[in-house]
Amino acid sequence: MTRLLAAFFILQSLALAEFQQPAPNVFLWQDTCNVCVLKHGDRALLINLGDGSVLEHLGEIGVKRVEWVLFTDHHRELCQGAPKLDRTVTQTAAPKDEQAFFETPNEFRKWNPRLGDKFAVHGSSYLRPPAQPLKIDKLLAEGDTFTWNGFELACVSTPGHSPGGMSFVLKQAERAVVFTGGVMHDGAKMTNWFDTEWDYGFAKGLDALIATVDKLIALKPQTAFPSQGPVIANATAQLNTYKERLTRFRPDYVRGYPVDTLSKRGPHPATKPTKAHYIVQVTPHLYMFGPEMAGKNFAIIIADSGHALLLDCGLFPKLVLERIISDMREFLGLKQIDACWISHSHGDHFTLFPALKDHGVKFWTMDSIADKCENPRYYDYPAMIGAYNAGFEQAKIDRILKAGDVIEWEGYKLHIDWMPGQTEFGNALWLELDGKKIVFTGDNLFGDPADPAQNGHECVNARNSAIIDEGYLVAAKYLQKLQPDIIMGAHGVLMTEPKAFIERYRDWALRIIREYKELLPDANYEYLYDPYWVSAYPYRVDFQKQATQEVSITVRNFRDTLQQHRIALQLPHGVTADPAVLNGTVGPKSRQSFKVKLTADPTQLPAGVQMVPMDITLDGRHYGQLFDFIIQAREPAKKDSK
Repeated sequence: MTRLLAAFFILQSLALAEFQQPAPNVFLWQDTCNVCVLKHGDRALLINLGDGSVLEHLGEIGVKRVEWVLFTDHHRELCQGAPKLDRTVTQTAAPKDEQAFFETPNEFRKWNPRLGDKFAVHGSSYLRPPAQPLKIDKLLAEGDTFTWNGFELACVSTPGHSPGGMSFVLKQAERAVVFTGGVMHDGAKMTNWFDTEWDYGFAKGLDALIATVDKLIALKPQTAFPSQGPVIANATAQLNTYKERLTRFRPDYVRGYPVDTLSKRGPHPATKPTKAHYIVQVTPHLYMFGPEMAGKNFAIIIADSGHALLLDCGLFPKLVLERIISDMREFLGLKQIDACWISHSHGDHFTLFPALKDHGVKFWTMDSIADKCENPRYYDYPAMIGAYNAGFEQAKIDRILKAGDVIEWEGYKLHIDWMPGQTEFGNALWLELDGKKIVFTGDNLFGDPADPAQNGHECVNARNSAIIDEGYLVAAKYLQKLQPDIIMGAHGVLMTEPKAFIERYRDWALRIIREYKELLPDANYEYLYDPYWVSAYPYRVDFQKQATQEVSITVRNFRDTLQQHRIALQLPHGVTADPAVLNGTVGPKSRQSFKVKLTADPTQLPAGVQMVPMDITLDGRHYGQLFDFIIQAREPAKKDSK
């Protein structure tokens, strides 16, 4: 079976191995990206390089010497063939704003990620730089003109798909053609979504992309050569359509409630003040933080016996916790906090873990969340606990729950259900309390149900493992079926009379799924939305512990048909893998994991983080080194610490 799959992939690649000539003296080669060849006699300038296979075929069009390679941006599938270049002959040029991504790529993979890491979403990098440094000979800036053998390429800064992306404008016989990198795919669509997701749902990358499209429209290009997909005819018309789509999409992408004023609201009319500092009463047995502590995580059920259950606890000082526990003992009848339930995997919901442990509190959460709390460094997700500098790097879960569990506690039935949305790794807890059906939903929706302009959805972020069909839409349907009287969101957000709010939440989820399908060119849009459809566990492999480690590579299939794959690990010197290449299949609408044994010689590996890209071929199409995991055999010196 393995040999048959390998032969299939070879035949597929041979079938695609030919040049197109879409313009005079411009040839197009397609592999992991579009490689554009500008030809002058037997010499050539390449725009992007792909996997480097073009170098083996240039003789077919009479090229003997490649003098320059110009990169539109740093993404690996555009430059992964660089080790094949003869650097004594070929020079490279790239945007000045992306120099560090090419030349010091390991700076953008952190062993100890933090919220404030550059070019990261709460600790998860959105850059995909080459695994090994790539020296750039000439740095290009906005307004520069790159001249080569009669060709004049105007350099235009076009961020959005990449932070410092650049387009090159070529005038030919009064025609303007532009080499646009990943700015737009033919059909007025995005090249992918995950490369434009630069922050936690505030549209920084999307706004940069819209501004770039405006800039390109002003140039009135007839033809565009993108880094992926067909050559774009009628480029200006398509750019106009693209701008309309992106602009229409933006309001549904940003949060469905006024995030800027959420922490400035006054007391909720359904709450009552108490004598305990910062604590207000929601129902006779349910309490939460009042507006002075807006945005912090704390809600608590205090039973008649004085035993209590916390619902998330984080983002405020230990001294405040000690004060409110003392006040609740004095004024609210608290005797013992039995447990703290964690709503989802993000660390800001349990930053008070050590302090609560000192009070004998146990921690509960669902099985799909527990390992993210206990081994956060094994994942490349945003907002893991280590990113918060909370004084600890992992949290041991005392009771691991399963979806559908019902817990008897102090005369109440606590129902545990899987509830994705903002992240796949979330759960809901609901119970009948004081005559109300109350559900605790973590960060899945916020806002004021009484405002018909709000639909409540929280941050859309693909790096949260948050495909909308499998996340927010599931959450909306869950709440529709549950029909709660009160929704208790995390961060002190109380939502009463939520029925119509839930309907708007569901309608939004259905609408944004349609919009992503319109914006992304794959029939199964998830491949261009999800940055984890091939992923490694653990993401960080620590060879300081032992020289042999097992890694599980998971491949997803979003299609209705059997999917064939070839995943080749691009290993640094000093590391071997068994197997180093995964040839296999994944059934329709499923995922499958494959074990790989890694062995390292620590004396051969440099200190610090090293990347291991995963070179992906799927059903005969070579996608390239889209995704990676990282390894470390020796810590770097303190001044270089990552």
